[in-house]
Amino acid sequence: MAVGAAKAVWTDFGGVLTAPALELMKTYCERIGVEPAMLGTATWAVARSFGTDDPMEPLDTPLVSEPEWCRMVEAELRERFGVEADMSRFGERWLEGQRGNPEWSDYLRSLRERGYFVGLLSNMMPGFEPHWRSFIPAAELFDDLVLSCELGMRKPLPAIFELAERRAGVLPGECVLVDDLEVNCEAARAAGWAAVHFTEAARAIELTEGLLAGRPEVVP
Repeated sequence: MAVGAAKAVWTDFGGVLTAPALELMKTYCERIGVEPAMLGTATWAVARSFGTDDPMEPLDTPLVSEPEWCRMVEAELRERFGVEADMSRFGERWLEGQRGNPEWSDYLRSLRERGYFVGLLSNMMPGFEPHWRSFIPAAELFDDLVLSCELGMRKPLPAIFELAERRAGVLPGECVLVDDLEVNCEAARAAGWAAVHFTEAARAIELTEGLLAGRPEVVP
């Protein structure tokens, strides 16, 4: 490894190891017969009842169980739009049909083979277990998992980055976050990390390789 280069790569899950988040939402809404805008409005309303503007925080930390959250969102859909929706088994049905991102998974596997620390740093709801592991070989890809649902905190909070760097046993400047949300990338940079905003695998690999080689100038 290059002197002063990154030593640990932390990857996000949704939108990086899965299809893009908007695509997942569109597919899920088609399954339950609800317009995406309606579901978005309903989940925002439920989030605000927990004192947050982040629609997934109630599930990701978690502040509420998945069945109860589903009942709350169903009630909002019914009251606001007159729509009856069955949101049971939300996590399972959200990930239904996912096959992962083989190009990115193969790259993560190659990083471990080259001696880099590779971790999963994800805002993940408990309901994704065990379904995400059915298409992501976690034991092959990751040295550690830092999951919001197990910790009670989530990106972009600074504390989750501090925990991740301690778990990796490296300094902040030796960590890279690859995430599909720019707000999380900005938080990682504020914590002293490097970050790659994931849009597609080939470009993310190019940018990550530059950071691992100590060439941050390749990242826009």
